[in-house]
Amino acid sequence: MASLTIKGIPDELYEQLRQSATQHRRSMNSEVIVCLQRALRNTQIDAEAFLARARAHRKKTLKLLLTDRVLARAKNEGRK
Repeated sequence: MASLTIKGIPDELYEQLRQSATQHRRSMNSEVIVCLQRALRNTQIDAEAFLARARAHRKKTLKLLLTDRVLARAKNEGRK
């Protein structure tokens, strides 16, 4: 396994990292690895899958029309 030395970490960032490691009960090294893994995950979106979910959601909510009048009535009913 490779090793990495990071120099010049700002004090504030170091403290955030230390607190996060403590909160998650990890060593500083493990916390840095987890943070790097999260930051470098593949963030590409499958456009077809995204559109399919959007279309399915739109189909489920097609009859729900939220107008100013509907929202005002809901707010007023909730205040009674």
